[in-house]
Amino acid sequence: MAGLDAVSRLLDRNRELISRELESTKILGLLVKKGVLSVDEEQAVNSHTDANLRCDVFVRVLGSPRRDCLPSGSCATPSRKSVLMCSPACSSTPAEITLQQELKHKNIVRLYDVLHSDKKLTLVFEHCDQDLKKYFDSLNGEIDPDVVKSFMYQLLRGLAFCHSHNVLHRDLKPQNLLTNKNGELKLADFGLARAFGIPVKCYSAEVVTLWYRPPDVLFGAKLYTTSIDMWSAGCIFAELANAGRPLFPGSDVDDQLKRIFKLLGTPTESTWPGVTQLPDFKAFPIYHPSMSFSQVVPKLSSKGRDLLQHLLVCNPALRMSAEDAMAHQYFSDLSSAIKNDRCQ
Repeated sequence: MAGLDAVSRLLDRNRELISRELESTKILGLLVKKGVLSVDEEQAVNSHTDANLRCDVFVRVLGSPRRDCLPSGSCATPSRKSVLMCSPACSSTPAEITLQQELKHKNIVRLYDVLHSDKKLTLVFEHCDQDLKKYFDSLNGEIDPDVVKSFMYQLLRGLAFCHSHNVLHRDLKPQNLLTNKNGELKLADFGLARAFGIPVKCYSAEVVTLWYRPPDVLFGAKLYTTSIDMWSAGCIFAELANAGRPLFPGSDVDDQLKRIFKLLGTPTESTWPGVTQLPDFKAFPIYHPSMSFSQVVPKLSSKGRDLLQHLLVCNPALRMSAEDAMAHQYFSDLSSAIKNDRCQ
């Protein structure tokens, strides 16, 4: 039942939809045509008349390792596939799909194929075992510092690749970071991702889950670039270091800003020129940092805390980039196997 274990988490929540699709068998024909399933595998699914059993067989077949779905010429290890079936109301848009198909990198979840069938969209993704949130839930409050360093480096490397290709993720959070049993971390869910360039475009301020949203966006900024992702990365870094405890778990926008300013200090025009001109700016009490970062992330090394402080900067213009963060001294003793990975 290895295949079932591989993809059942994702498929179970779409079980009714899968059963209906399998009844028509059209989806199977498309998967065979695209090389995702073999004819023998199609027949194995169709050999059962019971809907639940057909669904189980389908899950098991899709979870088995296959080489023929890998890119041509790839020498990568055969990988499992996760299949996501979407209704017409699905948040996956052509823009999202196009962006994710173009971002081919080891630290970005691979979208292998997109199939269309009777107003349904079937996305065939690289399989990962769990998201970072579920990984946190399994830790019982303890995490290996080397794992923190490895995951953070991989997060930054995936972001650096996105940013170098003019793509903003805009919704980084533990639920959108996937991990596997090989210790790899991958960016996923590009539903809010956007391409950016020159001239800078005016984007929506309704992006990024509240706890990982930077103060400039909380104040309604619509002109932003890669700094939006770097703030989120800093929040995730602190959460990693604290084995899954969120850094700024605000209940609403005002509470979120208050939590941020109590840790970092309330920004002013002298520390953040233009802050008072942001669309949703409102005055907050002048908070002075009451806690040191050694108290906030007690298990993080001094170099790690320095990196964190360069990411969690209220003024977006002063936030460290992904490329610069990867070169930080915190990663000086990172395994060469991770650092020198070609990520293809």
